[in-house]
Amino acid sequence: MRRQFRIKNGYHMSYLFMIGFFLGILIVNLGHETWISNGDLLGTDMMSRLKNSRPAGESLVGYILKHRLSAVCVLGLVSTTIVGMPVLGAYICYTGLAAGCLLSVAVVRYGIRGLLFMAGVLFPQAILLVPAYIGLFLWAADVNQTLYAPRTQLEGYERFSRHFYLKKGTQMVGIAAVVIIGCLLESYVNPGILHFVLKIF
Repeated sequence: MRRQFRIKNGYHMSYLFMIGFFLGILIVNLGHETWISNGDLLGTDMMSRLKNSRPAGESLVGYILKHRLSAVCVLGLVSTTIVGMPVLGAYICYTGLAAGCLLSVAVVRYGIRGLLFMAGVLFPQAILLVPAYIGLFLWAADVNQTLYAPRTQLEGYERFSRHFYLKKGTQMVGIAAVVIIGCLLESYVNPGILHFVLKIF
């Protein structure tokens, strides 16, 4: 039963992300004047500043860790409340929306070079951060349903047992550890890769 819940949650989260992603693409294409013609996002000035700046990892790591771990902590805490699932769904949809908007602007402005830029922005930290966030979303949904789903749907599972808290706590520590490693890659490795990719602009 719990395995079926996890599979169902995974599908629902994929749908929410894709809905947000395609909405982002639609918003950029319908608002071409705002996003492209009159917008500064990924414009010439912004790309020039990126090319001429190569921040050291020490100046990035604190900000990135704070940003990423704050999201992990907030989603983890909210998942224990009755509004956990709506908030989680909204966050996933927003993530897809942001990705769709940014990718659309990059492709409309620069074509294939825009795709290369997006790859440079995400590599290599996405190799760890994407699975970590997927794990976080599934973790949050599982915790929320365990705490608030009718007992008949989770027959035989002791939702308030010590084993439950130990298991979920261990999983959260593992997710946070992967996120931290991803942040270190984003701070110390990604700037060099992005600087190399920006040479084509």
